Amino acid sequence: MRFGVNLLLWTTHVTDEHEPQLAFVKECGFDGVEVPLFDGDVAHYQKVAAMLDRVGLQRTCSAGLSAEHNPIDASATVRRAAVERLKWAIDCGQALGADVLCGPLHSAFKVFSGKGPTEDECQRSADVLREAAEHAEPAGIMLAPEALNRFECYLLNTAAQMRSLCERVDHPSLRAHYDTHHMHLEEHDANTAVKECAEVLGHVHLSENNRGVPGRGQVDWRGTFAALQEVGYDGWCVIEAFSRLDPEFAAAIHVWRDYFVDPKEVCVDGLRFAKAGLL
Repeated sequence: MRFGVNLLLWTTHVTDEHEPQLAFVKECGFDGVEVPLFDGDVAHYQKVAAMLDRVGLQRTCSAGLSAEHNPIDASATVRRAAVERLKWAIDCGQALGADVLCGPLHSAFKVFSGKGPTEDECQRSADVLREAAEHAEPAGIMLAPEALNRFECYLLNTAAQMRSLCERVDHPSLRAHYDTHHMHLEEHDANTAVKECAEVLGHVHLSENNRGVPGRGQVDWRGTFAALQEVGYDGWCVIEAFSRLDPEFAAAIHVWRDYFVDPKEVCVDGLRFAKAGLL
């Protein structure tokens, strides 16, 4: 099992100026970091990769999609844009040296139809993700679509839906991404939810119900950790917490107040808590 921290704790765009934060993450004992892919190009992420190599951190990456490149849109043009956006993220991830590209890759973030997912939308998502997975395979990257809570998407809200989508895509370079924050909102029982998607589980986010320091909120950590151990999960466990250091991003995800004094608390206390529960 490898432990990481999502750099959205500090920024949406990693540059050389973030090397001190990366050095602190390494000092804390993390194996790696999760790099957000909001913008930039292959050349930029090659530079970030060199910086991470200097610090000695492995890496995953995360991305999202918006209305103009929505995999479940009825328009073939928009769906083609989704494929191209995912290919861009995969290429940047490869330049970064990442082995996982996670996030809500299945549909556009906070784009709603006013009703639940249709069979056509599920199939469109699977078709787009299968083409993206074919691009990811030679790049050595595993795609990990993430179920979000009902206030952020409607296509994928539960562990069972994640499993169903992965089975529909049916590609070795695509696995499920389980996030404790979202599943705290959507599932009846964390232990059961982890086991529900265990056969396709490829990536885990350790995120508190209030997006603060893991272990200080209401997530059923005991049930979650017990299930991960029972199913023999041995992939990445990435701590995801959000601050208000980037006001624009904080507003986009509705973080209106701080849940800790210093982001370093997330790294020190969060990693200690995760290792105590999982190792």
